[in-house]
Amino acid sequence: MEYRVEDLAAAAGVRVDTVRFYQGKGLLPAPRREGRVALYGESHLERLQRIRELLAAGFKLVQIGRLLQAEERAGAAAASAQAAAAAEEPLLAALAAESVGEGSLTLAELAARSGLPEPLLRAARSAGLFEPVVVGGEERFGSADLDLARSALALLDAGFPLDELLQLAVQHAGGVRAVADAAIDLFDEHVIAGRLDEAGAADEIADAFRSLLPQVTRMVALHFQRTLLNRALERLRARGDAGPLEQAIAASESVRLDVSWKRA
Repeated sequence: MEYRVEDLAAAAGVRVDTVRFYQGKGLLPAPRREGRVALYGESHLERLQRIRELLAAGFKLVQIGRLLQAEERAGAAAASAQAAAAAEEPLLAALAAESVGEGSLTLAELAARSGLPEPLLRAARSAGLFEPVVVGGEERFGSADLDLARSALALLDAGFPLDELLQLAVQHAGGVRAVADAAIDLFDEHVIAGRLDEAGAADEIADAFRSLLPQVTRMVALHFQRTLLNRALERLRARGDAGPLEQAIAASESVRLDVSWKRA
């Protein structure tokens, strides 16, 4: 279905000048033209509805522009992942099942159980903070995503500003992807190494993945916590304010992060 600008504005519940304003800001793609008539499609309507959701969640237009770009990249990545799954279906099916577990959640279910609004979860997913697994054409979230959402809610309740927390998540996600890609290269070179055509190799590779994943997860989490503590102490000592944090660390039974691996 195609819309003239006034019809699109009415369908989206916005003003005509708002449509043109978003288009001028690069938030809305240019329409198709027939002569002097501008025609918009369903994708334009979906984009306007998405912008309204993000505005309602408290995001500014600059932040919304970044999130929309991230969603486009995520869509391209999902298409690439589906193509890869067709070539390596046995292994990827096993890894997907391990990632989300039998009790996987839809986005709506994740919102209900975590206490975070669904539009905010969509924004966090677009920022790369959540990494759902596509199962049967549907995004599914596991227990790790639920724990992550609850942790994010605790940070918001502690007074962290939403926009700055999300920007930090975007920065973190970019670095994590780079490290993860390098780790996958190592796994591919030293574990897979062209074995997918061997009988039973997919199950063996999936078992190796299950065994190594919690070890890598714990190593990365512990390193991050240790770095966070040391950097915080360095900054506070430079200001002469490290006393309370040092006392808190000393009073703790252990400053090591208790990282466990459990299925959903």
